[in-house]
Amino acid sequence: MLATQNPIELEGTYPLPEAQLDRFLFKIEVRGVSAETLTAIVTQRAAGRPPELAAAMGREELDALFAAVDRVHLPPGVADWIGRLVAASDPAADAAPEAVRRFVRYGASPRAAIGLASAGRAAALVSGKPNVGFDEVRRVAPAILGHRLVLGYEAALEGRDAASVVAELLADVPELRRRPEAVE
Repeated sequence: MLATQNPIELEGTYPLPEAQLDRFLFKIEVRGVSAETLTAIVTQRAAGRPPELAAAMGREELDALFAAVDRVHLPPGVADWIGRLVAASDPAADAAPEAVRRFVRYGASPRAAIGLASAGRAAALVSGKPNVGFDEVRRVAPAILGHRLVLGYEAALEGRDAASVVAELLADVPELRRRPEAVE
């Protein structure tokens, strides 16, 4: 499923509810394009017609790619971190970082954990790795978690956005579970 939203032409439309936004794996902000890209657009479009595109791959190749992603190993330690990250996005959780407690009204759902694992596998495959590492999860987390956090008015008042809260969440939730202090 793919959707676009033009911030200029929002009149008469309504933002998707959080429950529907949660169904999208990623939210990617597309910024303006460079002068070089604009030059290519105006020189390569004949009479306003978009260029004809060739398929990058066929259905069989795409199915094989998805099967390869499914075979990428998700180590237990990385899976545990994914679970703790998503759990810590809930402001009522004991492990929630200060930014989550202050600025988040509702944290990410289990779909976020599924998305982090799936996208982490895909990122590992693209990097030529046989298993998901913490770096792959860090790489995909902003696009997966950002649109799933419902921020409170406090965030807007302090100039905070979801990206900054996700960055703090990633910084504050340790990759490896801390062992309880030894009792002497």
